Amino acid sequence: MREFIVEADGGSRGNPGPAGYGSVVIDATTGETLAEAAEYIGIATNNVAEYRGLLAGLRTAHALDPTASVHVRMDSKLVVEQMSGRWKIKHPDMKPLAAEAGQIFPPDQVTYEWIPRAQNKHADRLANEAMDAGKRGEQWSAAESTAELRSTGSGEAFKGRGTQAELSNTDPADALKGRGRAELSSTDPADALRGRGRAEPSSTGPADALKGRGELRDQPPPAATVTTTAKATADTRAARNVATPSAGWAPADMGAPATFVLLRHGETPLTPQKRFSGSGGTNPSLSTVGRDQAERAATALATRGTIQHIIASPLTRTRETAAAVADRLGLPVTIEEGLRETDFGAWEGLTFGEVRERYPDDLTTWLADPTAQPTGGGESFADTATRIAATRDKLTAAYAGRTVLLVTHVTPIKTFVQLALGAPPESLFRMELSAASISAVAYYADGNASVRLFNDTSHLR
Repeated sequence: MREFIVEADGGSRGNPGPAGYGSVVIDATTGETLAEAAEYIGIATNNVAEYRGLLAGLRTAHALDPTASVHVRMDSKLVVEQMSGRWKIKHPDMKPLAAEAGQIFPPDQVTYEWIPRAQNKHADRLANEAMDAGKRGEQWSAAESTAELRSTGSGEAFKGRGTQAELSNTDPADALKGRGRAELSSTDPADALRGRGRAEPSSTGPADALKGRGELRDQPPPAATVTTTAKATADTRAARNVATPSAGWAPADMGAPATFVLLRHGETPLTPQKRFSGSGGTNPSLSTVGRDQAERAATALATRGTIQHIIASPLTRTRETAAAVADRLGLPVTIEEGLRETDFGAWEGLTFGEVRERYPDDLTTWLADPTAQPTGGGESFADTATRIAATRDKLTAAYAGRTVLLVTHVTPIKTFVQLALGAPPESLFRMELSAASISAVAYYADGNASVRLFNDTSHLR
């Protein structure tokens, strides 16, 4: 059986706006480019253009050999996850396109893999050529692509585009190494849906965050080939890449993000004394002040009316805070073990000064090394980051396109923010979160994230 690689992309200048797609079919054994297709499709969204690119690539591959095994590579996580069956398809414009794509080949002959944009340059170039042609009132032709190769040199046209899948380590702990970028601005997360690049600064208040053509031709082979090993592991890598930020700025996938509204629990008797209070301590309840803060948070969130699910850490203070919100919103509370606070070992219940006095060497090491544990075998920040990243990936996949309230603790919230920003672990020591404060992180299908920090209970009054 022959094996083909289909690389596809689509773009829209305006979203919706003038749009086009590009796709290329590659022989998986030799790395030879067998066919190209590109077309200007008029006014459409980015995602519709991407699906049109997928359709063109699959049709072209089918025309070459309907019995072939096809491995699709795209930089759109939305298309990859939906066509792999892991994400539901809700948008009315994309349902028929996805259904059509699923009927070109038998399902067992096609696999899907997400790749970074830098590895999809060939299809991206074709999509842009198609849009450029449309701007001139023309349609793309293979001659235009040939001219592009002549002007750049075949080596430049394929530079950095290798067809060997990049086996990046997507273990959650790697998030500590600063993978990817995310926005840190006052922009509402929804603004990223309005364009392909960075969202423009917005004057909205913090509360708003809660609310196949072408011709066949030969081309020089790329520098590398796709092996059957890459094909066999493609779906695994794609699944692990869900909600993992990609390096640099990529075109926005125009699906609704999974938005996590992060609510820190209200005060306990230990909070105003600034004592270590993790998951290995006395598990205190909310104080009178903390219960009042939880009620005010519930009122504020009920006013916004955007929360669709509530998930809480298993500790008493978070369950009590979540219960106050749930009573107001009429929603059930789901308990998630991954949202619990860090275990601070022998430091539980002590102030920072008391720890420095009793365990000076351990404290110094802990402040300098994210893999260091508190005295007595507590949990390191690296361990916490691994747990939170795994929880993030699980919840993002389960609640794509939904707004979810996560009622949790200081360290988990800081870690969600740190991972979204790709910031170093020492950034945890440079954040401060008030009791019952609210933050939000929106995770988009292309792996990018938009972060909003409110960090002030005054907005709840």
